Parts: sequence; C-alpha cells; structure tokens
Amino acid sequence: MAVDTILGRKIGMTQVFDDRGEIVPVTVIEAGPCIVTQLKSVATDGYNAIQVGFGEIRPRLVNKPEAGHFRKAGVPPMRYLREIRTDDVAEYHPGDTIRCDIFQPGMRVKVTGISKGKGFAGVVKRHHFHGADMTHGSMIHRKPQSSGATDAARTFKGTKKPGQMGNKRVTVRGLRVVRVDPERNLLLVQGAVPGSDGGLLTIQRIPR
Repeated sequence: MAVDTILGRKIGMTQVFDDRGEIVPVTVIEAGPCIVTQLKSVATDGYNAIQVGFGEIRPRLVNKPEAGHFRKAGVPPMRYLREIRTDDVAEYHPGDTIRCDIFQPGMRVKVTGISKGKGFAGVVKRHHFHGADMTHGSMIHRKPQSSGATDAARTFKGTKKPGQMGNKRVTVRGLRVVRVDPERNLLLVQGAVPGSDGGLLTIQRIPR
C-alpha cells in the first residue's frame, strides 16, 4: 500500500467558495514535498517504515552525525525527520519525493500538531468550570473548590486542576480536503487544525 501520510507546515486560515457558492473556512497547509531519507524493514528494524525529511535548513545548523545520515541518503539536510509506517518499502528509495498529490478533494484526513501553549491557567479557563458567585462576601469566585476524597491523602490522577494549558500533541480527525494545488504544494483543509502558523503538521488520509 502506498504511503498515505505527509508532513506539512501550517500557513494560516482563509475562506473559499464551494461549487454551491457557499463560504467554506479552510486551513492552508504547505504539504511537502517530503524526501525519503531512509528505509526500515522487518529484517533490519523489526517493522516496515520509511523515514522522510521536510523543510529546508542551513547545512551549518546540522551536526556531524545528522550530516552523515543525509549524505549517506544522498539528499540535502532537512529540518524535520519523521517515520511513516507502510506495508511495503520496496517501492521506495532514498531520494524519492512524496508530494501532496497523494490526496484528492473530498478525502477525509486527520491532522496532528502541537497545540498553542497558553501557559499556566486556572480551572475556569482550562476546564470551563462555572465558578462561584461574583458578589461581595463570596470567598471562592474562580477557585477549584473540592478536589475529591479527603481520606486518600493524595490527589487522584485525572483530577481537573490548574496547570499547563496547551502545548500538547493534538489530533483532529475527519477533516475534509477542499482543494489540492500540487504546483505550489498547498493543501486546503476544511476547518481548523492544531498549532500556530508555521507549526509542523502530520496529515494522514483516513480510509473509507
């Protein structure tokens, strides 16, 4: 089975008109080109996958082991390296290019990225707690109040408390591909995707 995943960079959001003249909010993604840098097989690594590189980088910013890795593959240094699982690696060779034309309009994809970090947040902002009365005399307002059992002498895992908000690996599933522009390596996906503009994304096709 051919590779159904590509790396990309979030450019930003805009809107386009569909065939019925309705406005569709889309995220513009610079999808690829990704260059194959290494092949991994069951015989040598215990699983089948291809390693791909994405994004330009100045050669002087690459350390010697990484430079040797790229030199062995016969490809220029790349900013990002990721592995993509595939059933058959025999159809790929180091230096092959994977472009956004592996997708077609109407396909469903899932997009993975690192969400925007919002720093330390309280429970009202982080978990949408209702909060208490904002009147004089109330001593609670936006506090989390009770956090569960008191005889356990510990806090149970998963308890909703203040803490770091965002900056996590997030996957949004079921997004529809609206347009594909292979000449400019652009992919227009309906809706929002995780992360800030310029962030690395992984786009994977969802089988029907």
